[in-house]
Amino acid sequence: MADMSIYSNPLAERYSSKEMLHIFSPEFKFRTWRKLWINLAEAEKELGLDFITDEQIEELKKYKDDVDFEVAAKFEKKLRHDVMAHVHTYGEQAKNARKIIHLGATSAYVGDNTDLIQIKEGLLVVKRRMLTLIEKMRDFALEYKDLPTLGFTHFQAAQLTTVGKRATLWLHSLLLDFEELEFRLEHLRFRGVKGTTGTQASFKELFEGDFEKVKQLDELVTEKAGFSKKQGVSGQTYDRKVDAQILNLLSNIAQSSHKFTNDFRLLQHLKELEEPFEKNQIGSSAMAYKRNPMRSERISSLAKYVISSSQTGALVFATQWFERTLDDSASKRLSIPQAFLAVDAILIIWLNIMDGVVVYPKVIEANIQKELPFMATENIIMESVKKGMDRQEVHEIIRELSMEETKEIKLNGNPNRLIDRIIKDGRLGLKAQDMEGILVSANYTGFAGQQTEDFVKNEINPILDRYKDEIVEDREELRV
Repeated sequence: MADMSIYSNPLAERYSSKEMLHIFSPEFKFRTWRKLWINLAEAEKELGLDFITDEQIEELKKYKDDVDFEVAAKFEKKLRHDVMAHVHTYGEQAKNARKIIHLGATSAYVGDNTDLIQIKEGLLVVKRRMLTLIEKMRDFALEYKDLPTLGFTHFQAAQLTTVGKRATLWLHSLLLDFEELEFRLEHLRFRGVKGTTGTQASFKELFEGDFEKVKQLDELVTEKAGFSKKQGVSGQTYDRKVDAQILNLLSNIAQSSHKFTNDFRLLQHLKELEEPFEKNQIGSSAMAYKRNPMRSERISSLAKYVISSSQTGALVFATQWFERTLDDSASKRLSIPQAFLAVDAILIIWLNIMDGVVVYPKVIEANIQKELPFMATENIIMESVKKGMDRQEVHEIIRELSMEETKEIKLNGNPNRLIDRIIKDGRLGLKAQDMEGILVSANYTGFAGQQTEDFVKNEINPILDRYKDEIVEDREELRV
């Protein structure tokens, strides 16, 4: 059991997946450092440094996953330098290779390149979760593409749309985020081997001034790390603009999720949609009848945190000095991992909602009928004009009657009887039979159903087909 006397991070304790937690764990980080040291030694040997032996490289590989964290902690306490602490720890195990570990490199070689590897791996997890969510949202949109519902502008009743068409708006935002994620993954550049201030001076010494070989070293190490692109020039670190871009991407995903939960919480208030509600779940400690949209609220809460974190990347990048300063370090340790952990949690919860979302068509239709008579008045005007009446006169009569009906609804809580009022008034000469079909909600949704099908066919299905092998069927269980 965890030590309850000290602070614990709720992203680790309550929300994020083990997979994402592992990517930003000390174990992943320091094992990656060792892989990078092996990659560097191999590449240096392949390019002609014959004093590096196969035996030394094999010894490095033997201990690549066997990180002695206690020994490393003792070295760091003594040396006050985390990279050198781990160089010494590795060297205590791989004694014959000790002298070639970290050869020519600066701390940023392992530190920054590992950060980029973690970012890449984190983005791949986010990508898989987004694909699974996009598929689920697509299925929901298609299932309810023809179910009429009130549209809202300013949260005031407007022309009808459909439940599925509204879902495409959420889906479209996810599409924009996913396209940005694809771009970031494709263009993520490895730092590579650049030396202390980015001039590769130490590698010039090692390779006796051969710039072509040093360029090959940079390319070879990049390739061994699984990257197709590298940063062409750098100071000591990779360009901190990258952190700003990644945090902006994560913020954009959080913004889309927050927009979804805003809409969902309002719709749950209207009793049109509802989150899954477990058998023993308690909505309120006082009000036993409540079914609060707690999943949506959790998403919106986490999303606010991620959105605010995006400012950290901007501030860090904007205030860097020359080839580097160290005022980015503590900030990066917090902002990058925690933004990934929070987005991971957001996508897990969002998918959980969509797996169990409940739609109430009868409530949706009842809400429509409260407003539909007002929306039908344009059709009534057209029908009256067909019978020979003046359009402006008809408009004034309907305006008059609508104001009277609105007053009755608001003051007395009456149902909307505008159509009956128009028939009874008689000035428009309309009979009950003329009004048949006037309040059929499906007649007022425009091309919502067709738009939904078209959007899914042309923009969503190609993505899901392209990445079909990355869509995950298994679900992460909500921990709280």
